[in-house]
Amino acid sequence: MDAVNSVGGVRVIVTRPAHDAQHWVQQLQQGGFKTEALPLIEIAPASATTEVAALQQAWNELDSYTACMFVSGNAVEHFFRRKMPVAIDTCAQSAINSVAKMGQAMVPPGLRVMAPGPGTAAALLAVGVPASQLDVPPESALQFDSEALWEVIGRRDWQDRRVLLVRGQSLGAPGEGPGSPGRNWLMRQWQAAGASVDVLSVYERRAPQLDMAQVRLAQAASADGSVWLFSSSEAVANLLGAHGLPALDWSRARAVATHPRIAETVRAAGWGVVVESRPALKDILGSLRSIESGYS
Repeated sequence: MDAVNSVGGVRVIVTRPAHDAQHWVQQLQQGGFKTEALPLIEIAPASATTEVAALQQAWNELDSYTACMFVSGNAVEHFFRRKMPVAIDTCAQSAINSVAKMGQAMVPPGLRVMAPGPGTAAALLAVGVPASQLDVPPESALQFDSEALWEVIGRRDWQDRRVLLVRGQSLGAPGEGPGSPGRNWLMRQWQAAGASVDVLSVYERRAPQLDMAQVRLAQAASADGSVWLFSSSEAVANLLGAHGLPALDWSRARAVATHPRIAETVRAAGWGVVVESRPALKDILGSLRSIESGYS
């Protein structure tokens, strides 16, 4: 048995965008796992003139909406960034304190602000959204996704209400990008309940250009017992289509996927072992330890 498969020696490959990946690397290292970041999605502000204008219009009309739903922490950051003259960094307490005061002044008091899970909710709290205006699935929810959010808000009166859905856009892909069936489902629920839904793209998701070190890491991790942590089906697609990465046999690879839909994508891509987990840290650590114990 090699060192990667030994107890306490499982290596975890975190595939989230770079900023998020570093946070998860630190968390998993503190949990006792060797962890490396291999970001498979790049995040950039929406740059098209129409998108910049749409963001300004959304701010101008924000008090006309009943609810504003943010699909991710990146959606929160890029929605508020253009309105706040300080950098938003949910890991830096000084930045949190600065933007919180401004966020409280700018969010209309009657607006319901919505998140699919605790990570996005934490980002909203960090920019000053009052907890009393926040809707998020409970910590006990089986999943943190659009379906779980609808369980919280679906019985409200949505007839003739306006809803703003703030999201990202896959570069070069029209409409919703990969990995967004839950968002489409949520929009249909709102529309069926009589609401009108405006979609606002505030950031772009791009496939990264892997350097040689990253290519070598991916090649090694396809067969050496490393565990890939996937929180996006788009990350899987970007890995399989990465320039410079040869076609690989993933049958010896292992993964933790933070949603059933993502797990289906990873299995379809050929991973030999795929474990589903809620995206909460304690659940991911538990899934990693179950994989680790199976190879001890």
